[in-house]
Amino acid sequence: MLHSMTSEPEQQIGVGTQDAFQRLWTPHRMAYIQGENKPTGPNADDGCPFCSIPRKSDEDGLVIARGESVYAVLNLYPYNGGHLMVVPFRHVADYTELDADETVELAAFTKRAMTALRTASGAHGFNIGMNQGTVAGAGIAAHLHQHVVPRWGGDANFMPVVAHTKVLPQLLADTRVMLADAWPEA
Repeated sequence: MLHSMTSEPEQQIGVGTQDAFQRLWTPHRMAYIQGENKPTGPNADDGCPFCSIPRKSDEDGLVIARGESVYAVLNLYPYNGGHLMVVPFRHVADYTELDADETVELAAFTKRAMTALRTASGAHGFNIGMNQGTVAGAGIAAHLHQHVVPRWGGDANFMPVVAHTKVLPQLLADTRVMLADAWPEA
């Protein structure tokens, strides 16, 4: 419930101690928190979403581009608008398990993702990385994926700090079209 900064706070009954903070509810995040669509085991046939995404249309799977051995896909639970991942088609958990061709194409797709994000959204910088293993923060540890998170000067505003909330200015389907159109061919 949002209200004017000049009005008196509305009574919060049954939700804890009243304070001056407003609440922005993001119930769609509960699916991620509860582990929806996470694999049930280490194998590709254990419900791995990164193995099922390539069988969908680009629009339904939020795929931006496909290569020979990797693809780029939007993150369903992005840190910032345009947050995407480069994922090998082959179900491997560890970076050292990639063959030489997969390693080269993963690097090339990361560069293309940066170019597309700069072209489409004017990103000023990037956080790029892989979380190897559950203890390192991998949400889906069974299938390797590299995050490419665009950043802009001033994007770390008060919302994540005060409200533990990210404000994303665009729907994922619209972001997918924008990045797919900006994806470099060479």
